[in-house]
Amino acid sequence: MTHDTSSRSSVLLCGLLWFGLLTMRVESRWALTAFELALFTLAAAQLVQRRFAIHPHPIALLLAAAALWGVLQVALGISVDPQRTLEASLGWTVNCAAFSLALVLADRRFLSAQLIFALVLSVGAVIGLLTISALGPFIYKNQFANYVESILGLAIVAAIQDRRRSLPWLLVAAALFASVVAAGSRAGAILCLAELILLPVIGFARGWISARSLTRVAAFAVLAGGVFIAVVGWETIWRRFQEPNPYSLRANLLRSSIRMVQDRPLAGFGLGAWSAAYPAYARYDDGTFVNQAHNDWVQWAAEGGLPMLLMIAAVVALLARPAFDSLWGLGLLVVWIHAWVDYPFEQRPALAAFFFAMAGALVNVSLTASRVKHRPDESSPVLSPSENSPPAD
Repeated sequence: MTHDTSSRSSVLLCGLLWFGLLTMRVESRWALTAFELALFTLAAAQLVQRRFAIHPHPIALLLAAAALWGVLQVALGISVDPQRTLEASLGWTVNCAAFSLALVLADRRFLSAQLIFALVLSVGAVIGLLTISALGPFIYKNQFANYVESILGLAIVAAIQDRRRSLPWLLVAAALFASVVAAGSRAGAILCLAELILLPVIGFARGWISARSLTRVAAFAVLAGGVFIAVVGWETIWRRFQEPNPYSLRANLLRSSIRMVQDRPLAGFGLGAWSAAYPAYARYDDGTFVNQAHNDWVQWAAEGGLPMLLMIAAVVALLARPAFDSLWGLGLLVVWIHAWVDYPFEQRPALAAFFFAMAGALVNVSLTASRVKHRPDESSPVLSPSENSPPAD
């Protein structure tokens, strides 16, 4: 495959991921179907262009196994809701395709494009929140926070490594953080703040920046973040932090879900079928339909049993080393941390596919860095090599 062909395919992948994100509010099935078909078509085209000479990554195999597990649950009569289980299996197939495509197509320009798009999308979401009380294409504030969590690390690492444009990248990071505060996501704000603090500190520990530069980065980030938060408003999240027992509902859902896992530890109730099985295990009933466990990890265990839980844990374990090596990938791992108290990977298939595409990009950048033996001019995941600068003095 020529470089131009690969570049065009990378641009197309960007466009497909953005289309999926921008159409999440579309209620009819056509938008999601179009996204899935387009993604599968691009994957098929890549297979043909590469003459089926592929070497599946272990993460891709795990995601394919997750999709197959749902089909087996239906075939064996395990699922309590076969239709939803088949839909969930389709979702895991989409995740596998998104990861595999990004693994071969995503490069630093791909990541730069995602960062710029995230800034535009976040600004638009805040404007929508202040005008029509809608976070752009995001229906749920915590899923918006999950999206920002996965991107924020890119801006922080760019600020650390690109000395000539450090302040603009810090402004981007501060704007992304402020948008999460405006959205009112408690866990999201805490986790994004942790990224803003810890990633520069880890960069300093690695010798990427000096103590002087760390102080400058921290001071400017705090100042810019404070200004942006004052502009977009902090009242919503402050009220949410004042709520008594904010996680009491999640605690009850967790206990019920653990009971579900205890009853079917190996087989599960069927991928995507948590809401169908939950009423029999509910600790109370106020007439409200509960669609998710608000904990993806325990929901995976309840739906797919321990085999599904182990598959997802293996995916995260395989991502851990590239994430620590790149530093920005730690932001992506934060999404899996947030999944302990929410459902970033459920309900919105296009958003889940985006996360796995970013995982594919992370692994691709890590493999590329390994091939060039971590040369200093190849250290930045966001900028082209010619734009990098050595660590600040």
